[in-house]
Amino acid sequence: MKTSKEYYEKLKSMKPNVYIGGEVVKRDDARLKPGINVISLTYDLATNPKFEKLLTATSHLTGEKINRFTNIHHSVDDLLKKQEMTRTLCRMCGGCIQRCMGIDAMNALSAVTYGVDQRFGTDYNKRYLKYLQWFQKNDIAANCAQTDVKGDRSKRPHEQKDPDMYLRVVERRKDGIVVRGAKAHNTIAGYAEEIIVTPTRFLTPEEKDWAVAFAIPADWDNVHLVCRVTNPRERKKLDAPISHVGDVESLTIFDDTFIPNDRIFLNGEVEAAGILALLFALFHRHSYTGCKPAIGDITMGYTALVAEYNGVEDAKHVQAKLADLISTTELVYASGIAAAYTSTKDASGTYIPNTVYCNVGRRHAGINTYHEAEILADIAGGLAATLPYEEDFYNPKVGPLLNKYIMRKADVPAENIHRCYRAIGDAICSGLAGVMQIAGVHGGGSPVMEEIAILKQYDIKQRKEIAKYLSGIRKDMPV
Repeated sequence: MKTSKEYYEKLKSMKPNVYIGGEVVKRDDARLKPGINVISLTYDLATNPKFEKLLTATSHLTGEKINRFTNIHHSVDDLLKKQEMTRTLCRMCGGCIQRCMGIDAMNALSAVTYGVDQRFGTDYNKRYLKYLQWFQKNDIAANCAQTDVKGDRSKRPHEQKDPDMYLRVVERRKDGIVVRGAKAHNTIAGYAEEIIVTPTRFLTPEEKDWAVAFAIPADWDNVHLVCRVTNPRERKKLDAPISHVGDVESLTIFDDTFIPNDRIFLNGEVEAAGILALLFALFHRHSYTGCKPAIGDITMGYTALVAEYNGVEDAKHVQAKLADLISTTELVYASGIAAAYTSTKDASGTYIPNTVYCNVGRRHAGINTYHEAEILADIAGGLAATLPYEEDFYNPKVGPLLNKYIMRKADVPAENIHRCYRAIGDAICSGLAGVMQIAGVHGGGSPVMEEIAILKQYDIKQRKEIAKYLSGIRKDMPV
């Protein structure tokens, strides 16, 4: 396993292909540092005795100790530990821990490459296992680039006026393939070491060129990472953990990019493309049953704290809203636990979480994202949006007056009050808050996608038979 310092040194050695605001920047650009700080937590805490058991695992390939963010789930306990780890780390960084996408993709590939090889006699799994061993040994931080830009949503990939609206193979060579296209919403890509590409949907027989999966270094030739940076408001006086973490999203462009054979994990097998898309989404939605409860914990904490500072924590409407937050948070977490306990062992040896429970949990989190923010806004009041700048609290003339008029309960220092409101402003009333709220709805799949997955997997026919039995339409109770 490596340290956060080694991770950062690796980033600094990579070729500059990150675009921010029209310029190409190196990965030590100050605007990327808050996001890098998030990933650094996953390295630092893995060697911390307090968190080591949670953040490390044993490789099923080598028997060596590895970072859990490089682990392939080979038991129910692996899935449960991954979920608990995700909730713990998201609490500590105040939001998305970001590194889960890479390992969610690796778990999906473990099952799909094995299945494709069994069916078609290919050697994708052999390539994958070699890559996985390197991935674990080097403790790689990876992005999964799945979502295509999609162009006209009413048309399939092969029907698009511009076929590059879905990433595709444009040339096949003896030593590899050349791909062209773009992947959207790629969290961490600007400070990932590797980019893992998977299909975004089920494909038809005429769409073989779009059935492609591979992994490449993030600074690979003809890969352009066009990034949007969203960081918290700068703190000049009132330093806080929340002010050191941020988020970077990339539109990742593959501009006739060569992919060598040993990095290709799917190449034309349309039957497997949709399965890989669904499996990545499934593993990622299970990760969401860890991170979204953490966001609920944070929102709940701010709500309870500001209510306490305002002297209304015992008010019935406040208690009811806290109960609402608790219900959402713990139901989502419980769905992840259920998904782990009812997981199935794939022929590859990988444990796959229960589809219905994962999607029910992720959907419940998504449809409640804005409702949770609404609760916090309701209890906090307007000050989260109108709080004076922190420098004004240190101005010799108005600073003492601000500290006087910011007061709530007499036994709570003024600084604690405006620190609390400043954090709430960052959480629900900032550029970063807006990005995180949209991610809360759409990240890992929009609620409509969870609904599709639930309805495809759920046995509604059996429920109708139960209704028939209870109505006397059929005589025996369906098992």
